[in-house]
Amino acid sequence: MREMLPGNVLALGMVSLFTDFSSEMIYPLLPTFFTGLVAPSVAAVYIGVMDGVADSAASLLKVVSGHLSDRSGRRKLLALGGYGLSTVARPLMAIAVTGWQVVGMRFLDRIGKGVRTAPRDALIGRSVGMGQRSLAFSFHRMMDHAGAVAGPLVAIVFLSVFLGHSLLWQQGDGTATAEQMHILRWLFALALLPGMASMLILQFGVHEVENVPSARIAAKAPVTKTELHPSWRSRLKLYLAAFTLFALGNSSDLFLIFFAQTRFGLGMGYLIVLWVYLHLSKVLLSLPGGWLADRWGKRPAIVCGWLIYGAVYLILPEIQHFGWIWATFFAYGAYYGLTEGAERALVADVAPVEFWGRAYGWYHGLVGLAALPASLLFGVFWATLGPRTAFRISATLALAALVLLIGIPRLISQPAKEG
Repeated sequence: MREMLPGNVLALGMVSLFTDFSSEMIYPLLPTFFTGLVAPSVAAVYIGVMDGVADSAASLLKVVSGHLSDRSGRRKLLALGGYGLSTVARPLMAIAVTGWQVVGMRFLDRIGKGVRTAPRDALIGRSVGMGQRSLAFSFHRMMDHAGAVAGPLVAIVFLSVFLGHSLLWQQGDGTATAEQMHILRWLFALALLPGMASMLILQFGVHEVENVPSARIAAKAPVTKTELHPSWRSRLKLYLAAFTLFALGNSSDLFLIFFAQTRFGLGMGYLIVLWVYLHLSKVLLSLPGGWLADRWGKRPAIVCGWLIYGAVYLILPEIQHFGWIWATFFAYGAYYGLTEGAERALVADVAPVEFWGRAYGWYHGLVGLAALPASLLFGVFWATLGPRTAFRISATLALAALVLLIGIPRLISQPAKEG
């Protein structure tokens, strides 16, 4: 791996691993935490508001941050500020006494994500060649998901020791008890430690990369005509339109866990195991998905991933036996593996390097803005029309985005002459 990917990519992968370690110690337990603060009947609405509002507000900062990173060239400094804000905000959930305070802390966490995402992705894209972009971004996503596996596993051990094995796996109505809330607060506070580790790695293991214009890259090494095609702005807008339409139907993954909890009356232990299993499937399938995208083509990989997503959202609400949840969640991991690295690599292929900060800012910004209606409306549809209808609406939007993506005109991709 060290021979295939440079030090910046490896270090940023470790940063994401520890950041998600910190985040995922908390995140899969938030549905249970909400039930100790608000009535269980409105918990789905709080989840939708939390992820929708926070991600959408943070999306505006992704655009601004990407623009600033292009103008200043100081991508690492912006990334440090964003990771630092999230590191401080997450443990503050431990002292929340109302549902809206949890939403507020999650909001600050996502603001940090908004500041760091575009400059970080520009750093990754600038650190590798075109032929390894999908792999590099998929490696980064794999490390991110690996942290999402490690964090909940630590949470299981912590809860087993301090809460007790029987209470951890006990099935019931899904409402948190006073004892469970007390232990959860201590667990949330401990999320500060892996967050600090990510900050140290970013400070000492990641180095700024010169923002070399595309013309200089073309003079030094072969690139594809697609990257420097004069109509790149129009093509980027079409791709962003497809990604945004898909995001409108892509609600928070927390709803998958909430569905399993409500359908089968699962205890906290089962919820954590399901969350770990979901992210483990992402870890296992991220690198193969990135490798296939570099060889098949990025758009075909995304099309396959979106088809899998639509199928999962249609099948999941029909499941009557808990055993089928495992197969469905693993298939959902394949959707991530085929699309996460490919989408980011496609943005870098279309836009010239000196615009990558802005391009990633718009990509993450539009997708994130779509998170507000996606998660908020999903929660409302769930509460008013039932989970089956909510999942079907999301699947329909995903398939509509797939049609738009397929309809984007192709360019003949062939090596350009060296300068």
